[in-house]
Amino acid sequence: MADADELLRVWSSLAPPESETWSSARPGPPLDAVAARLSSVPRSFLDDEVSITALSCDIAGVACASAAYADDVRVRRGAAIGLWLLAGEELVEPFDPPLAGPWALRAVDALALRVAPVVDPLDWLADDERREEAARTYLLWAGFLPAGEDRETARVLWQARDSLRRSSALAEAYAAYEHREEIARRLAEARAKEAAARYSSE
Repeated sequence: MADADELLRVWSSLAPPESETWSSARPGPPLDAVAARLSSVPRSFLDDEVSITALSCDIAGVACASAAYADDVRVRRGAAIGLWLLAGEELVEPFDPPLAGPWALRAVDALALRVAPVVDPLDWLADDERREEAARTYLLWAGFLPAGEDRETARVLWQARDSLRRSSALAEAYAAYEHREEIARRLAEARAKEAAARYSSE
């Protein structure tokens, strides 16, 4: 089993900056509906014998990034619950607006690699506060704000539930990973601009 620190490092390498995610989020489905669907995950999705790669390909047509770390039971369960939110749109009823979209698998990975290493996914099913944390996290990384909440309200309520922020050691390590990824992104952008400028001057 990978340690939480390593899984958070993986997530920070995949995720865009949190500020960008908030700024692009648009009104989404009601938080209560997402939380209720999350709590109704079928037992078959939680079966440790089920391949996350196969499940993701069946539901989304491609494997989620967290499938590569699904030998960790927390990651496997977190990804499976996230994939159920997508599958439920067809098997139960669609959300309004639908969660399926360009960032749907990023939201699955957020549950599997950002939340699951800090809070056991089984707690999302048993504890109202942890379930709300998972639902809010999924909505955010899928590109949505909970219905009826403005950006600032949604941010404050999510941060109040965010278990990562409550663990000072993990939060500090995660902030360092985010900082390094941001520096790497800026360097890559600067190199691309420099190369384009050289090309145009030739």
